Amino acid sequence: MKKDERTDKFGYGKVGIIGLGFVGLPLALAFIRQGFDVIGIDLDGAKISTLNEGRSYLPDIEDEEIRRAVSSGKLAVSEQYDDMASAESIVICVPTPLSPQQTPDLSYLTDTCSRLVPLLRSNQLIVLESSTFPGTTKEVVQPLLERSGLAVGEDIFLAYSPERIDPGNKQLTIDKIPKVVSGITERCLDRVYKLYSQVFEQVVPVSTTETAEAAKLLENSFRLVNISFMNEFAKICEKMNVNVWEVIEAARTKPYGFMAFYPGPGVGGHCIPVDPLYLQWKARQLGTESRFIELSHLVNESMPVYIVEELKRLLAPSKSISESRVLVYGITYKKDTPDLRESTAIPMMQLLIHEGASVQYHDPFIPSVTLNDLTLNSVSLTEAALRSTDVVLIHTDHTAIPIDSIVSYAPLVYDTRNATKRRSGRSKVAKLGGGSALSG
Repeated sequence: MKKDERTDKFGYGKVGIIGLGFVGLPLALAFIRQGFDVIGIDLDGAKISTLNEGRSYLPDIEDEEIRRAVSSGKLAVSEQYDDMASAESIVICVPTPLSPQQTPDLSYLTDTCSRLVPLLRSNQLIVLESSTFPGTTKEVVQPLLERSGLAVGEDIFLAYSPERIDPGNKQLTIDKIPKVVSGITERCLDRVYKLYSQVFEQVVPVSTTETAEAAKLLENSFRLVNISFMNEFAKICEKMNVNVWEVIEAARTKPYGFMAFYPGPGVGGHCIPVDPLYLQWKARQLGTESRFIELSHLVNESMPVYIVEELKRLLAPSKSISESRVLVYGITYKKDTPDLRESTAIPMMQLLIHEGASVQYHDPFIPSVTLNDLTLNSVSLTEAALRSTDVVLIHTDHTAIPIDSIVSYAPLVYDTRNATKRRSGRSKVAKLGGGSALSG
């Protein structure tokens, strides 16, 4: 199938999006920009109220776009599923987290399918976008939907298309990211291809839903393995008194065979720390395993402990961690987003509090955070606040980071992101993997 095989919008005029989070809301607006009417469903009443008031809760989406979509009637949002019966196509973007035992939790997905069953009608297309293990669309979703009495591939059409979105990336918008699509049958694949070709610049069809599901897990397992290796490498460089950041910059000048990955305080978000464990779980169901994923997960989980130990080393012997005031800059899992999912700042701050440290934080996207029973509010980064700390820990390097003030007023800075590169001030600065010496 080629891009010029697009159909017109007949039969695709109304799209239902279930789950209006970091994936579902941008996807809904992408459809609206191409002339579709969208019905958005989310069980979070606060989100529904915010949208109906014409406001956005995602930093990548402007309030004005929400206002236009809602006031024009192109976007209708609700907590009720009933309107899904009128949608020609339904896209499921609900969370697929890990259970406390770190196994797949498909409860949101199965609940969604159960709610859809009495509403399904002939000729509808249902697309799953949630990240999940290979086999979910065919082995879990299809049997649930067919409880409606409608056969997939004949009466209704079922497809899988892994979500791809990069929160905070202003250049690479959702419609510019190539879209992988698959279907339970050829007719299912044809339907999803024709629908998504009207929104995305490039649509990539693959032969089976299992292939598309596995592709998503490969993308993020690849990133987990490589980032975790860089964190190991950073620890080795620390022991050798070699600056890992300079090593990477030198290595990346090689024009072939090298791809730069960078160390950090551990990976977060829904995708990189979670998707590989879905793949590992599936592998174990099949009687095998991925040692790379297992080790990479352990390395990632160890980073908060490693960084707290580094702070102890840097503060000694003049102060113990239990006597120290620590100010964490940036607690989201990545820069310029309000997303705390799987952020390593949370266990890191909990560890510091457990060690007896006095912990504060600043994050322009997170006004307050609750750690167990303790609620912290984001503090202002005044000169007095910076001078009164014992160490500023840079966890997330938001674009707005006042790095010059931090290196001028904080007595000690521990930088996990190389945010202090080519910056100097009165502060003593240590970097993750920067070698044992303090600069400044």
